[in-house]
Amino acid sequence: MSRHLRSTMKPIKRVTVVSTGTVQIRPEHRETNGTPLLWWLNTSRRWTEPLPINVYVIEHDKGLVLFDTGQDRRSLTDPGYFPGGPAGQIYRRLAKFDIPAGATLTDRLRDQGYDIADVRVAIVSHLHQDHIGGLRELPRSARILVDAAELAEVDKKFAVFAGLMREHIHVPGVRFTAVTPQRVEDPAIAPFTHAHDVMGDGSLLLLPTPGHTPGSMSLLLRGEGLPPMLFVGDVTYDVQRLAADRIPGVGDARGLHEVTKRVNMLAARHPSMPILAAHDPSAAGLLATALREHGTMQV
Repeated sequence: MSRHLRSTMKPIKRVTVVSTGTVQIRPEHRETNGTPLLWWLNTSRRWTEPLPINVYVIEHDKGLVLFDTGQDRRSLTDPGYFPGGPAGQIYRRLAKFDIPAGATLTDRLRDQGYDIADVRVAIVSHLHQDHIGGLRELPRSARILVDAAELAEVDKKFAVFAGLMREHIHVPGVRFTAVTPQRVEDPAIAPFTHAHDVMGDGSLLLLPTPGHTPGSMSLLLRGEGLPPMLFVGDVTYDVQRLAADRIPGVGDARGLHEVTKRVNMLAARHPSMPILAAHDPSAAGLLATALREHGTMQV
């Protein structure tokens, strides 16, 4: 395959979204008002409405591909799931979860007619708890892709204060494949200049979108018979805020503004492309509308 990434086949059969429960966060988390994180984290008394914890399921002819894996239900049922002390206080102040029985990743995939044993690749946009929760459920044969810079953060001394819980990332039997996007010559992904071709056919390209975390990645899907789609993790919490350059309150503000600019430039090149975030309540509707307007019938 040439350095110019193309997708001339029809390897992707179906794209769906499932949610492993909901999360409530602080309004300043969803959209910064300029207040320092430690200030609003310790003083805010408000929570957002419940937001979905989205996992995107891509049926590729080489096997199932997931973008993110949701939240672990044990975070509600296991008293020792979260750290104690000051770190534990941060986690308690940061988010509230609701994960009903039957809302595990395995359950949600089964609801869509899939067997989790058929997952071939799981892409983790970044390593915060509500994106890694299904790692323990995945088959040991699955490739787990994560940005190399993101993975390097896990073993830093104070990683737990940055939202990285080693014991739930370095899970026995789970082996990560560290990804470093390489420079490609593909005008269709401009202004992005680097990508990682997940399946080797140009249909699934990982793009570097650091800001929320140092190694956050997004996934660009391109397939014959489908509109292009961009899965962005926590680059934004909804498309309205993204379009207005209103960034989240967790992460590097300068980096988030820069990556928001890039994503919006890519979206301008592909007007039919839905941008699908991890916690956007409108994501399922955006996906359904894009498929319907493209003339693609999916369930």
